[in-house]
Amino acid sequence: MDARTINAGLSVSPQITADDVQTAKDHGFRAIICNRPDGEGMDQPNFEEIETAAKALGLETRYLPITAGKVQDADATAFGKLLTELPGPVLAYCRTGTRSATLWSLAVAKDKPVSDILAATKAAGYDMAGVVRRIVNGGKTPTDRADAQFDVVIVGGGAAGLSVAASIRSRKPDLDIAVIDPADIHYYQPGWTMVGGGIFGAAKTAKTMGSVMPAGVHWIKSAVAAFEPADNALILDGCRVVKYRRLIVCPGLKLDWNRVEGLVDTLGQNGVTSNYRYDLAPYTWNLVKGMKQGRAIFTQPPMPIKCAGAPQKALYLSGDHWHREGVLDQIDIQFMNAGGVLFGVKDYVPALQSYMNRYKAELNFFHNLTAIDGPAKKAWFEVKTPEAEARTVEVEFDMIHVVPPQIAPDFIRVSPLADAAGWVDVDQATLRHKTFENIWSLGDVMNAPNAKTAAAARMQAPIVAENLCDDIEGRSPTAIYNGYGSCPLTVEKGKIVLAEFGYGGTLLPSFPKWVIDGTRPSRAAWLLKEQILPPFYWKAMLRGKEWMVKPEKVTAR
Repeated sequence: MDARTINAGLSVSPQITADDVQTAKDHGFRAIICNRPDGEGMDQPNFEEIETAAKALGLETRYLPITAGKVQDADATAFGKLLTELPGPVLAYCRTGTRSATLWSLAVAKDKPVSDILAATKAAGYDMAGVVRRIVNGGKTPTDRADAQFDVVIVGGGAAGLSVAASIRSRKPDLDIAVIDPADIHYYQPGWTMVGGGIFGAAKTAKTMGSVMPAGVHWIKSAVAAFEPADNALILDGCRVVKYRRLIVCPGLKLDWNRVEGLVDTLGQNGVTSNYRYDLAPYTWNLVKGMKQGRAIFTQPPMPIKCAGAPQKALYLSGDHWHREGVLDQIDIQFMNAGGVLFGVKDYVPALQSYMNRYKAELNFFHNLTAIDGPAKKAWFEVKTPEAEARTVEVEFDMIHVVPPQIAPDFIRVSPLADAAGWVDVDQATLRHKTFENIWSLGDVMNAPNAKTAAAARMQAPIVAENLCDDIEGRSPTAIYNGYGSCPLTVEKGKIVLAEFGYGGTLLPSFPKWVIDGTRPSRAAWLLKEQILPPFYWKAMLRGKEWMVKPEKVTAR
């Protein structure tokens, strides 16, 4: 725990864990305020876990979640009221502590000189200069003056953001490039399915953000609050302003855990798990190993989701383990899919269906998880078939692997960059924004109709880099994206169905059939997934090595 003192009654901290609550009590804190919404990060404990630990130690807790960069005056008022109501001293936390420090700054703005606010927060390690500008400007952050300015700003330090940063650097090393991301850790998310299947250890999928940031690229460890494309400006957490000549937007998407009633309260216990969270993937494997009989449910929410094959990958690896252990006949496997097909590209369905049959999994289409009661081991699904009225069914379980609904991040959905559905609105061929010509987007957050996978981002990164460099040189975009995405479906330990396809379900195999036939389970594809792709991700993709993904070029006639 990294508690930083603001004054005698308040300290703020980056994200804490349930284990940190004892440390907080030992340091004399009597109350804890959470300012971070549940489900914001891939490795984030839910407030319920913190609250349970605090109650056991006699500490009071309050949940005042603030979307990153979206501190409103009403939020600050509510925070100030909590500080007067709760026994002190109080520990407030969010992802980095910045939101909590911002709330305090705005809450005391009427009573304290801005110089005192700056001094108190600076001593705690937080720069509130932007907040002070907002205070003296009547509550609005001015964008006519920047705290920093760059040739290229990239929002998001995931697979897409770091890859495109490295690809641009390889083309134009003299550009001043910044990546904005508040996370301390970068995750190889495709590996979490393997963690949940007992193939990898979780630690193999994580590295510090600083260790993977491309050389020569500035890392701004903050969250974006708002886009001001008319001024070529971004407003960050703490009301700081960053200006750009060209902008790339790739923050990934948001896992909307709270959309399933009761889910947040029971994740990681009562047999409820998900490979979509770093700290829960090992729990998936523990449940699978320990299960000898009963019902195992695997859910898939409505599209779009990142890696559409991941929900059934968890099923296949679990079924394979139970098959090898000789207990498969005692386990009732249910696949609850909100959609109406097993996989969106029909060429891969026969192979996948054969494994569903092998594991005796019952397919339940048009079943969307809406609520869950972990202690009671019950889940509720809305069943909405095309030819019938919607109805709700109750299903008991011993284990349930949940894939959460997924949406664009809040700061994207409310921005001028978003389409009506909330995704960044791009031309699907060039990945350039349809309205703002100096903005591009790639990865999970943009609205091109491709699969949301790391393999897609790997293909998109050099295309965006090439087209951005074309723009700098005064040319029209010359690199074209064909919608390529890949989904290695782990159908059993040692074999994978390597689905590779583009726009409209067109098959786009990377290898000749005699090497890997993607429509059939393959040992070679398994070796690719298990042994080749992880080091390739860390040592090639994130460093701008464009092996097998050189952009397809188009020339004017």
